Amino acid sequence: MSLDQNEISKLARLARINVADSETEELSQRIGDILDMVDVMQAVDTSNVVAMANPHDAVQRLRADEVSETNQRDHFQTIAPQTEDGLYLVPQVIE
Repeated sequence: MSLDQNEISKLARLARINVADSETEELSQRIGDILDMVDVMQAVDTSNVVAMANPHDAVQRLRADEVSETNQRDHFQTIAPQTEDGLYLVPQVIE
């Protein structure tokens, strides 16, 4: 799979990366090589491979699930700029 120069320019704009027109040809080739490698990897039969959560045979040490801090919500809400019904009110950032 390869990407043409228009697609490279569009991806660069979406990623907010400045790519010079003279670099789009080489970048197109390099990204195409990566996508070809991904295609080869996807063609490998992994139906008999057991999924693993960790590439090492390590076991994570777990601590007891116990409350170790006191509830200070009321104190923190007294110093917060705006609260309502136990929630923090913040300015809307997504329309």
